[in-house]
Amino acid sequence: MTLFFATIVLLHIVKKKSVLAVIYGIQSFAIVLLLMCSSLHTGAVSLLLIALLVLVVKVILAPLFITRLIKKHNMKFLVGTYANTPLTLIIVAVFVAIAHSKAFLPLVDIIPANRELLSLVLSALFISLFLLVNRKGALSQIIGVLSLENSIVAFGLLAGLEQTPALQIGIIFNLSVWIVIATIFISMIYKHFGSLDVTEMTHLKD
Repeated sequence: MTLFFATIVLLHIVKKKSVLAVIYGIQSFAIVLLLMCSSLHTGAVSLLLIALLVLVVKVILAPLFITRLIKKHNMKFLVGTYANTPLTLIIVAVFVAIAHSKAFLPLVDIIPANRELLSLVLSALFISLFLLVNRKGALSQIIGVLSLENSIVAFGLLAGLEQTPALQIGIIFNLSVWIVIATIFISMIYKHFGSLDVTEMTHLKD
């Protein structure tokens, strides 16, 4: 979970798009490790199958799709943020404090033994939402959505919420289709506007 949380913070700091894809792959690998640990703890063999699917789709295919998209269209190497790095880190710290506050104690106290881990994942969820707002690039915002999905999966596992194999496989399948559609959509946007910076898309209504 330390690795998982660190990758979400890095997604706010790193500016290179290709590096963002690699960081997302590392974050997804942390989810794979979490699924494997959960499988060993509960004895559920189905979680190993889900971990394998996550490894293929999120750790390998998704970063490859993103990096190939960047190279194919020669997209701008750097991506900007609305808040500068010091302000971003302050906001991240605020979200961590909020997640550890008494307001969310009933939520993170579902399993008392995992209270600190659930608080950490909850703060990661908030920070992922902030990534969607703070990043100017549409591609970075897509990575923010994927990071948010990882946070939800991690919270569900640590909270002991029942997740049937059929449900998880369905989610991974939908995610795979979503990545393909998002890749095509991003290509169309870049061809039309010549940029993925949302602040430069001033003629969307046209």
